[in-house]
Amino acid sequence: MRAIVLDPGEGERLAVGPTAAVYKAAGEDTEGRLAVAEVTLAPGFPGPVLHRHREMDDVFFVLEGTVRFRLGADQRDLGPGGFVLVPPGVAHTFSNPHAEPARMLNLFAPAGLEGYLREVMARGVVDPAEMARLASTYDFEPAE
Repeated sequence: MRAIVLDPGEGERLAVGPTAAVYKAAGEDTEGRLAVAEVTLAPGFPGPVLHRHREMDDVFFVLEGTVRFRLGADQRDLGPGGFVLVPPGVAHTFSNPHAEPARMLNLFAPAGLEGYLREVMARGVVDPAEMARLASTYDFEPAE
């Protein structure tokens, strides 16, 4: 594995309109151990369906705006500095139902889910049901 140093704004950018993910590190950069994305959620972004991961830890750190997180039956809106760690097996989702964009850092370990996100962004998919269908080949299981 090599060291990674990026200037602000650098990285692999994937976008559907104003919703975007900029990968700062992906599985191919980290020997599959970790992926890191800076994610911008457009106002009204519905997010993925409630889901769980069999093996992956999903970590979120809110940088700007407000992101709505749901873990099981618990739902919370978190602003800048808000942190969520979702261990394997815990049903969760996130969205931005607010009028302003939101930005967060998303880390997942082990890496791999970035392939799903690349596919969603490349196809321009924002429909939650279609996102779930595409995710079925990754460590992503709908929870409802």
